Amino acid sequence: MAPGGLILITDIHGDHMDGADVAALSNAQTTVIAPAAVQKTITQAKVLANGGTTAWHEWKITAVPMYNIVHNQPSGQPFHDKGRGNGYVLTYGGKNFYFAGDTEGTPEMRALKNIDVAFIPMNLPYTMTPAEAADAVRAFHPRVAIPYHYKGQDIARFKAGLQGSGVEVRLLDWYPQ
Repeated sequence: MAPGGLILITDIHGDHMDGADVAALSNAQTTVIAPAAVQKTITQAKVLANGGTTAWHEWKITAVPMYNIVHNQPSGQPFHDKGRGNGYVLTYGGKNFYFAGDTEGTPEMRALKNIDVAFIPMNLPYTMTPAEAADAVRAFHPRVAIPYHYKGQDIARFKAGLQGSGVEVRLLDWYPQ
């Protein structure tokens, strides 16, 4: 029997958490993993706090804090508060995949080790610029970096910022016309 599906939710914002989408994609065997702030809306979610680790079948899942340091709302309040959302490192078959969520280049991101593939956002004003993203990626040096959640940003600048670093940058078309 095949395992049920897995849904990882990073944050409370509508582009990361949509109850109708979760319902449409779920069945009785689906596991939903999310931070506590999400569970208030997606009540079936299993809570995984920043820094926590859990398992789903053969996968190890570690929650990495995602938050703003510099890019804030006009009021000074961060778009993403520290402790509210999760990025995730998924480990399977000896490979580590990092999905950053909406974050800047936090100390927790910069401290990551042995990441094979990293999905990195650069979506101003909510996360970081392509140059800031490249700087953060240089710090933890994954084998492959893939920008995502970048609509309106110049991802070629991200790739140029990693030139000569040894990190392979793969540019995918997340926003086809």
